[in-house]
Amino acid sequence: MSACCFPVKREKSRNSSSNGSSKVSSKVSSKPQPVDKNEGAQERKPRIVCFGEMLIDFVPTVSGVSLAEAVGFKKAAGGAPANVAVQIARLGGSAAFIGKVGQDEFGFMLADILNQNNVDNSGMRFDPHARTALAFVTLKNDGEREFMFYRNPSADMLLREDEVEGNLIKEASIFHYGSISLIEEPCRSAHLAAMDIAKKSGCILSYDPNLRLPLWPSAEAARKGIMSIWNQSDIIKINEEETAFLTGGDDPYDDDVVVKKLFHPNLMLLLVTEGVEGCRYYTKEFKGKVAGFKADAIDTTGAGDSFVGGIVNILASDPNLFKDEKLLREALLFANVCGGITVTKRGAIPALPYKEAVLQTISKSLNSIQH
Repeated sequence: MSACCFPVKREKSRNSSSNGSSKVSSKVSSKPQPVDKNEGAQERKPRIVCFGEMLIDFVPTVSGVSLAEAVGFKKAAGGAPANVAVQIARLGGSAAFIGKVGQDEFGFMLADILNQNNVDNSGMRFDPHARTALAFVTLKNDGEREFMFYRNPSADMLLREDEVEGNLIKEASIFHYGSISLIEEPCRSAHLAAMDIAKKSGCILSYDPNLRLPLWPSAEAARKGIMSIWNQSDIIKINEEETAFLTGGDDPYDDDVVVKKLFHPNLMLLLVTEGVEGCRYYTKEFKGKVAGFKADAIDTTGAGDSFVGGIVNILASDPNLFKDEKLLREALLFANVCGGITVTKRGAIPALPYKEAVLQTISKSLNSIQH
């Protein structure tokens, strides 16, 4: 189901701040219906708050061509933290998103998409002076991609500390974020303030750096920025390319390198994803690897975010998951399948799977192994 294609009917009410930024509440006629925050069942679920960017990805309709050669593009909602929030909700979890978009049609569309996917969007802000970020994605034949961003500046970069919905964070069990929101002020200060609220409120801090080198002033600035909050995070997910980048070019598959350079004393869980090969996990007590889920990749955009959504949603229900290796391995298998399903469709949010699809895929895989 392509979330960006839902027909929507909006009734917008705006409360403007002193500088013109707005809170916009949307009512949509599409299914699934928006979250009812007063519903008892919703309140009982451990909530995960995702902080950062949400944008529009333009994905070519044909793989293996350059942006200039592409004859058409599919519009799809994206942005790593928002992807994670939607994945959590599609798996039956309780998710909220904090970030800023433009007070434009794309921004309103993104707010509606979160609503349609049962993600609390009350932490979104709308900037009347900056546009919603856009990203054009080049798809290689194997589904891997490259990005061209339009954000000079885009609204997500302009979120201020006084616009952060602190009460949302205080109600959360897990606070998840990336590193793109650390690149520019004022968003960097807003990010650090949100982390501070989360830490003081007893949240588990979940970090996926989601390295996008073209957005940083330099490679060194990226490395320094990403590592600046490394030791404050309780759970960190990186891929093998990010592992090599952050360790200065060392072998990303060497467990000793990973533990020595990237595992800090307060870390509960470090995850290194390897695409179709699965993922490695490191805790204070044990380490290991869980095999990946093989799928015919069309577009890998959002696969890592789907993986993160899968694991943190389980962790929210069982905060001690990282202490039980058997349960952790089962959870990581589930997360691997989430990511594997995501690569079989174009776009990030449109491709994120629902819980039933993940369970059915796992069941079929187990049945094929048994026979």
